[in-house]
Amino acid sequence: MDKKLLVFGHKSPDTDSIASSIAMAFLQTKLGNSAEPRRLGNISKETEYALNHFKIGVPELLTSVSEDDNIILVDHNEFDQSVDNVQNSHIYMVVDHHRISNFQTTDPLYYYAEPVGCTCTILYKLFELNHIMIPADVAGLMLSAIISDTLLFKSPTCTKLDITTAERLAQISNTDINTYGLAMLKAGTDLSSFSEEELLDLDAKLVTIGNTVKAKIAQVNTADINDVMSRKDKLEKVMQNGINSLNLDLSVLLITDIINSNSQVIVLGSRSDLIEKSYSVKLENNTAFLKGIVSRKKQVIPILTANV
Repeated sequence: MDKKLLVFGHKSPDTDSIASSIAMAFLQTKLGNSAEPRRLGNISKETEYALNHFKIGVPELLTSVSEDDNIILVDHNEFDQSVDNVQNSHIYMVVDHHRISNFQTTDPLYYYAEPVGCTCTILYKLFELNHIMIPADVAGLMLSAIISDTLLFKSPTCTKLDITTAERLAQISNTDINTYGLAMLKAGTDLSSFSEEELLDLDAKLVTIGNTVKAKIAQVNTADINDVMSRKDKLEKVMQNGINSLNLDLSVLLITDIINSNSQVIVLGSRSDLIEKSYSVKLENNTAFLKGIVSRKKQVIPILTANV
């Protein structure tokens, strides 16, 4: 690869999106390619904690790409979740653990996808496949991504491969998984300094459900659901503004309790009935409690899709 590769995850980047960008850029550099990580938005406090702990800098912000750019997509493939003009650039590779949707290319590419809990779990296998050693700081950041995406192995998206990979990365980075993991997750639950607009964009994805319902599904992690629900009226105003500006059929905020593994949802839009139908709940004042629901990827998007 003669041209520089730009490596980035989805908009509203989470820890996996940032970690996999950094890890993949490092891997490509070791393979002899010029590669640099990028981000498509502000980082969360959880991600900031991980980067600071392992003394790794924040990737540069990327706002658009051109047809001359060579890129690697990590932790996403849907163009709606990616950088502006991504469909016109040259996509060299994709590494992802989500559904494949709204994606096509004009040229052949490398595509690595597995139904695991975290993109960094797949990346670990690519390091092994290419016989590249992972340095301690990058290993620690990859471990952080697995802890984040699996909620310290509590999420239904977590697989045995995620756990064994995390254990290996913990050895490389000399990290106690439980002690560090709890500290990192708790750092991410401090939402007091974020505006309502920022909360709804911290970890949000635009998706089309069943090819007909345009939705924005945002998620925040907390140790106390009531802390976020106390801002419900202001959050609803911002959600309604998003519905109007993005022409959405559905806007959902998933407020996830990382301690008890449950979620409260705030739901607006003309297709809010999908939530009631999918989870056999009744929305009261635009909200409902979803027991045991913590994963947008496995317990929300596919469930809503099956009930359109």
